[in-house]
Amino acid sequence: MKYKVTKVKPQGYCGGVLKAIQTAKECRKQNPDMPITILGNLVHNSYVKKALQLYDLKTIEDPSKTRWELLDQILEGIVIFTAHGVSSKVVQKAKEKGLRIVDASCPFVLQTQSIVKDKLEQGYTVFYIGKKGHPEAEAIYSTSDKVILIETENDIPNNIHTPIFVTNQTTMSVLEINTLFQAIRKVYPNAQIHDEICNATRVRQQAILDLKDSDVDTLIVVGDPTSNNTQKLAAIGKTAGIQTVLQVQNLQQLDTTSLKESKHIAITSGASTPTYLMEQIYSYLCQYPCQKEDIDLHKILD
Repeated sequence: MKYKVTKVKPQGYCGGVLKAIQTAKECRKQNPDMPITILGNLVHNSYVKKALQLYDLKTIEDPSKTRWELLDQILEGIVIFTAHGVSSKVVQKAKEKGLRIVDASCPFVLQTQSIVKDKLEQGYTVFYIGKKGHPEAEAIYSTSDKVILIETENDIPNNIHTPIFVTNQTTMSVLEINTLFQAIRKVYPNAQIHDEICNATRVRQQAILDLKDSDVDTLIVVGDPTSNNTQKLAAIGKTAGIQTVLQVQNLQQLDTTSLKESKHIAITSGASTPTYLMEQIYSYLCQYPCQKEDIDLHKILD
């Protein structure tokens, strides 16, 4: 195979993910003998979860349960809240259980929570564009029956008579939320709209959109299948008209037979994807044919 390989910049952990990982590692350093449990996946990447186990940091996760329900499984020690944030109800329950709280929430997530709290206190009904069951969204839509989750246009109610404030999950697609913003404006022309897509998500998505009409015919998106921002990168790649879009977790998942016709391969990664996993794929493609390297968990959190 003869092809060109390009890294799409930016790459690597976003600031919120770095903060969460550093917070968890520092927590163990300062509390070497205490039970420490992470309430859900610290970030949406299974290799980060595995690497945290090297520090004796336990993760409890169950997609069928809310953070509030998962908290029942933590009986002692320290609880770490993940980068996605939690509701005030979860915080209160952790305190009542006598747990020490360490908050690794992303600052941008906390900013959105604060804005929503203020608007609710001012008497607004909040339309929150997000993904049902996603921990970041759950932390907001579970706080009040005045928060209405909007996933599609069909979720927009037509009988709200209070002032309306519209915001969104930080890792949504810029294209999707703009479509929903326009749909909401048609029903509620006076709605206040506040775009809360974080900068790390926005610039990664724009970098893929900028590939439109280029000679890139293949896009490899490296990231965990549970990562919303990774899924959105793959979807935007298709919107940009890139012929082949592959989403993989690691080098081992990469099927080179799907690259036989590729002339120019671009590689991007989600904001919670270890740079190390992307670099493995990049190096492999640059040296192909060669043997696939095993994953070294000690390099995941670098």
